Amino acid sequence: MTQPLLHRPGRAFGAALLFATAFAAQAQSSSPSASSDPRGRWVTANGNLEVEVAPCGAALCGTVTKVLANRSMAPGGGDMQAADKRPALGMTLLKDFAPVDASADPTRPPTEWAGQIYNRENGKTYRCNMSVSTAGNAAGELLLHAYVGLPLFGKTQRWVRVASD
Repeated sequence: MTQPLLHRPGRAFGAALLFATAFAAQAQSSSPSASSDPRGRWVTANGNLEVEVAPCGAALCGTVTKVLANRSMAPGGGDMQAADKRPALGMTLLKDFAPVDASADPTRPPTEWAGQIYNRENGKTYRCNMSVSTAGNAAGELLLHAYVGLPLFGKTQRWVRVASD
C-alpha cells in the first residue's frame, strides 16, 4: 500500500523546497535592479564627454556635464571637427527616451528605452534604442543602438558608467 504524499516527509520537504526556490527566483527577477537603470553619469564611447542621463518630463534625456577630450569617432580618431559649432557643455545628446516594454508588465522595471541621439560630429539626429548591460563591466555599460530606418542597419556604442564619488 502506498502512503499519501503528506505521509512521505522526504517528498513533502522536497516539494516545499522546490516551491520556495521557484518563488524566490520569481521575486528576484521582478524586483527593480539598479544595474539596469540608465540614469546616472556616463562617458561616451570615444571618451570625449561625460553625459548625465536623467528624467526630463516623462522621458529620459542625456546632457553633457563635462568635456574630457576632442577625438573623432571616425577611424584613426584624430581631432574632431564638429559640424555643430555650439559648445558641447550643456548640450542635450539623448532625448525623448521612453520605456519600450513598459506596457508588457507594469510591475517590472523597463529594460529598454527608445528615443533619439544627436551626433554633434555630423550634426544629425538618429533614432536610438538604449539599454544597460553589466555583462562586460560590473559598473555597467550603456548600450546605445543608433539607426536610420530599421534598427537592423544601425551601430551600437558602449558608454561606461562614471564611478560614484
